[in-house]
Amino acid sequence: MNVIGTRPDQWWSDRDAAMLRLVDQLERWAAAEGEDVIVVFERQPSPPIRSTVIEVTHAPKPKLNAADDEIVRRLKADPEAHAVRVVTSDRALAERAYSAGATVEGADSFRARIESI
Repeated sequence: MNVIGTRPDQWWSDRDAAMLRLVDQLERWAAAEGEDVIVVFERQPSPPIRSTVIEVTHAPKPKLNAADDEIVRRLKADPEAHAVRVVTSDRALAERAYSAGATVEGADSFRARIESI
């Protein structure tokens, strides 16, 4: 929701539609740039979002910082965490991602890049 929240486009009135729009943008960007993308949501969208281009996943239990915890769990389990870029504007998640070996990009600058495709 960090990337979604960079634009005050009333995403909060329909979070599931906002998640679907983000996945659509990420699919187009990943296909154009040849990037591997995993998007981690706090909870499963309804209806579930499926993609053949990117991995769409969610935290096992919706709760405060659940997606952050899932991202960090994945980083710690990844022997190639140094090759992972985490997109967030959340300082605490950024620090946790750095500690796990990943690089971090701000959500606003990343959103501008995916919107340019």
